This record gives sequence, structure tokens and C-alpha cells, in this order.
Amino acid sequence: MPRATTEQFSRAHQRPIKSKPSKDAESSEAVRNPIFNTERFGQHILKNPQVAQTIVDKANLRPTDKVLEVGPGTGNLTVRILEKAKHVTAIEMDPRMAAELTKRVQGKPEQRKLEIMIGDFVKADLPYFDVCISNTPYQISSPLVFRLLSHRPLFRVAILMFQREFALRLVARPGTELWSRLSANVQLYAKVDHIMKVGKNNFRPPPQVESSVVRIVPEDPPPPVRFEEFDGLNRIVFTRRNKTIHANFLAKGVIEMLEKNYRTWCAEQDKIVEDDLDMKAKVEEVLTETGYSEQRGAKMSVDDLLKLLAAFHEIGVHFA
Repeated sequence: MPRATTEQFSRAHQRPIKSKPSKDAESSEAVRNPIFNTERFGQHILKNPQVAQTIVDKANLRPTDKVLEVGPGTGNLTVRILEKAKHVTAIEMDPRMAAELTKRVQGKPEQRKLEIMIGDFVKADLPYFDVCISNTPYQISSPLVFRLLSHRPLFRVAILMFQREFALRLVARPGTELWSRLSANVQLYAKVDHIMKVGKNNFRPPPQVESSVVRIVPEDPPPPVRFEEFDGLNRIVFTRRNKTIHANFLAKGVIEMLEKNYRTWCAEQDKIVEDDLDMKAKVEEVLTETGYSEQRGAKMSVDDLLKLLAAFHEIGVHFA
């Protein structure tokens, strides 16, 4: 399979020659896509036109917008995006689906507005885009979100469909059951809203779980915080989200890791490491002075986490 490029897709669609299916294969046909092996890429094609139209409408597209679509499949969302946007770049893993999408717009005015990139979204060189719309393949949900948030220049809005539980983690608030490292990491860089629920019967083949659509609007300008540092702190805080922060920092290996990072930072800053270095005491002092020693990750907001990170940085303790 070729990697994602900026060249327009023009390969003729050819279905592979298949032998007569066995009885076992016939019995499983009801849960598989009859044309494409969607299971291979974790894709479920959205078949409900009303849901597709609602997703596109929620993006509030402008005639000047350039749209990035991830996982277009056979184009049920794409054709509606093309009606409102200036240009669409669609990234699709399956060449056969890309061929179907090409055929769908061939000879129509929309053909000039569509570019198809075949390959892996996570590895692709992304073009400029104002809006992202995606019926997201399950296995790239988290990589897709963070790839989008790290893209520059910033996009205006993303309308993304995910498994219901993943979507609810994105919008979770501190103190709720689903508040997690993922929630905090995403909400540092963007505002996330739950838009709509989408039942499993709206897809072909139907997935085993329900889905939801979320809206992501990146913070502009983004906060001046290195993601690696914030995420490194959150790895510790949310390892056992219902334990105290103090207990998590005293877990096996954490103090040793922080001491190693501290020594590296001192070397980079031409600072002398004190002979009687006691990293455990340094960590406990920060936790006590900030008042977070007995706090639990499950209840810490993004602001709390930023304050804790800043306090550690002040004494040269880093997490990445």
C-alpha cells in the first residue's frame, strides 16, 4: 500500500477475484461489510444520511474553507462536505474505498474540489486545513486527536466521531468517573463539547459499541506548556487516580526517574548537583507547599495540574 501523498488518486477500481464462499463465511457476512474488509482498518461506514448531514452542519462550513476528512470510506460524509467547502483533502487507508469515492464524484464539478490521499493518517504530511471532519477508525482515535492538536497552523474546529466511551473521556470533568489523563491532556489545548449520540445501527457493519460526535476547538494561542512535560506529570498523577498524589509520587521508580531528570537538567544549566541531594524530600516539599499532597488525581483540574507542574519546574524537577 502506498503511503499518504499529496498526489490525487486515480487508480481504477478492480475487485479481487474471489472463490465461492464457504458456509462459515456466509454466516459471518451479516456482521461484515460485503464489499470492503472494513474490519482490517477498524472502520464502520456511516449509512444514515440524516446523521451524516447533521455532522457536516455542526461544522458550520464556510465557502472558503479547506476541510480535512479522515477515513472517508465510500464518501457519505465527503459528498456533503463538498457541497459547502472550497476544497476537501480526504485521507483513506483502503485503496478500494478511495476508488469508490473517486468514482462517486467523477465527471462532477465536485471532482475538482477533492483530493484523496491513500495511506496512514498518523504518518501523512498534512496539508493546511480550516476544519477537520472524521468518522474516526477506532484504533487511531487517540493519535488522531493529538496529531490534530499539534498541527500548525491551528485549525478552527474539528467535528469527530468516536466510540462513546472515548468521546465521554474527552469531555469528562474533574471529579467524575471518566476524568483521566486523556481528559486533562486534551482539555489543556482545546475546548471539547459532546454534540450527539449515534447508535450502532447507523453503521455498516454495525459496531459492537455506541458512538458519539464531539466538537474540538483548539485554544488560540495555545498555552505555553510543553506537552511532554504536562503529560509526564499526568502519567504519575493518574497512574492510580483515586490514590493521593503523595502516594503516586512515592511509587516505585518515580523518585529515581525524577532524580535522573533533575541531574540532566542541572547539567544542561551548568548547575552543580548538591552532594546531599534528597529527591524524595524535594518532591514532598513541593507537594506540601502547593497543598496537593493529599489531593487525588481524580479531582484535580487542568489549572491544578498546571500549578503543580510550575512548582516542580521552579526547583528544576522535570518530567520529560
